[in-house]
Amino acid sequence: MAVDSLKTKPGIEIASLTDVGLQRANNEDSYLYWEPVSDADFRRKGRLAVIADGMGGYEGGQEASRLAVETVRHVYDDGFSGDPQETLLQALTTAHETIQRYGEEHPEFQGMGTTCTALSIVGNELFFAHVGDSRLYLIRDTSVSRLTRDHSYVGRLVESGIVRSEDAESHPQRHILTAALGSGREVLPDIAPLPVALQEGDTLVLCTDGLWSLVPESELRGIAQSSPPQQACNELVNLALERGGPDNITVLILRIAA
Repeated sequence: MAVDSLKTKPGIEIASLTDVGLQRANNEDSYLYWEPVSDADFRRKGRLAVIADGMGGYEGGQEASRLAVETVRHVYDDGFSGDPQETLLQALTTAHETIQRYGEEHPEFQGMGTTCTALSIVGNELFFAHVGDSRLYLIRDTSVSRLTRDHSYVGRLVESGIVRSEDAESHPQRHILTAALGSGREVLPDIAPLPVALQEGDTLVLCTDGLWSLVPESELRGIAQSSPPQQACNELVNLALERGGPDNITVLILRIAA
């Protein structure tokens, strides 16, 4: 079910789209949008959106991303600490442990892992936690800002100045991750150092590398800003497919409304 078909509380426009792509047999991406039913819980917890891109074999990646998204949703709702940022961090840590435990209990899935980027919007403040190379962008007026950094081999090369950021999207080793939920003994998610104050008209884009590796930020900004969210999702996914679609493609767009 696309999230645009869900009833949401006033103040946001939401749409999503996922596609298996042109070269994969199954879709290892998972995503969700969630908000509490009660007004009291909504004022405390706000809105939650999560995206995950699994890895680890034919079904392993699918299971890992599903577990990540479901666990983050469960922890954020049932284990909410009162602090959105702290709860997102705990949610990703718990998802990491859950995926590892599942792999131990199901040997055929050992070695599976997933990226995970989760955000919450409480009032006009944005919080997020992130592991891997799925991305969160903030589009405001004519500018686009990437709020997450890629936990990848190429990401490290960019940070060290060896590879230019504009070359990272097409680098042949861009898919090698240095951190993922379920992988390694412990995981240290990146978090927002401070809440991001959102404004009416701001557009948030969550996407997997099946999109960002084929659609440069300038095009992403232009399409996401100029079209209604569902139309923008359709245009962005179609653009990635036209350019070969070698990976699963998933995008969520959230636009702050009055």
